[in-house]
Amino acid sequence: MKAATLEELKRFFESLQSDFDLRVPVLLPGDTRGLGRLDEGPLALEGGPLPRKPTEVFFPQAELLFSACYDGPLQFETAPPKPLLVVGFTAQDLACLEFIDRFFQSGYRDDVYFRKRDTTLVVGLAGRCGEGGGFLPIAGGRCDLELVSDGQRFLPAPYSAAGRALIERLDCAEHRASLQTLQTESDNLPTEEAELLAQASRLLRAGRVPESFWNDIAARCIACTGCNLACPTCTCYGVQDWSYAGRVERSRLWDSCQLDGFMREASGHNPMGTEALRTRRRIHHKLAADVERWGQISCFLCGRCDRVCPTGIGILAVAGELVRRYA
Repeated sequence: MKAATLEELKRFFESLQSDFDLRVPVLLPGDTRGLGRLDEGPLALEGGPLPRKPTEVFFPQAELLFSACYDGPLQFETAPPKPLLVVGFTAQDLACLEFIDRFFQSGYRDDVYFRKRDTTLVVGLAGRCGEGGGFLPIAGGRCDLELVSDGQRFLPAPYSAAGRALIERLDCAEHRASLQTLQTESDNLPTEEAELLAQASRLLRAGRVPESFWNDIAARCIACTGCNLACPTCTCYGVQDWSYAGRVERSRLWDSCQLDGFMREASGHNPMGTEALRTRRRIHHKLAADVERWGQISCFLCGRCDRVCPTGIGILAVAGELVRRYA
């Protein structure tokens, strides 16, 4: 099968820029990695999950919905001229993307979200390209194409017709390489964290966690909102109108359930008026409410909230405390 070096993949991505709005992991100033274009920094496929949530390419922090002049018709945002091709989703990120796909098509289908999502090709990263050479699990068919590292080269595994068409354009040598060994290694990765979340979920849904627990956790929250900003499955947003120079613009912006005004009503009543209630909602939402609504826990263990939280109350840390106290 084909197996490409980093240099061969770079040439491959360069060849795709005429047909796609390409976003790949690049090394940014300060030695951080993020999604960007090839001219924004060196290609950086190795290093594990990106610090920022990659789902923001479809659901950005601020997004224009429509605009209008005072004496003219509404002008809605249109589909981009080129389809997106996004590289860098891990298996956990792809599970998050699958979840928010379900969310944005539940009830009324969100055409703003799907205007980009429907035409995007997603390329995952897996294998021995994690932080420090660690192994990233293989996602399988949740993307169009997955690049699986054996530590030296990347083995392309296509899962869709679009992914197979991309592989036809990849100019690299055939190698005696097989995905089976890497798939076995992926299947044997530890599952302790997933089991911990499942145990915490069962305790929450059984009503075993007292309100005093949330008071303890909330006392450590500084409402920085980093957990929400980092989470690929957080979908709360507010709508804001701006009026200037004879023009009105309506945008949606990310919101955070950790902020005091998140659910405050026009009357002044706030059903989430304490930090303990808001902290409880953040954890309960992922581990219990979404299980009842969607049939699955909506934390997929990407680890971003635990890495970004300055006081150690990311969802995995809280689940661990919860199980230690009440299991």
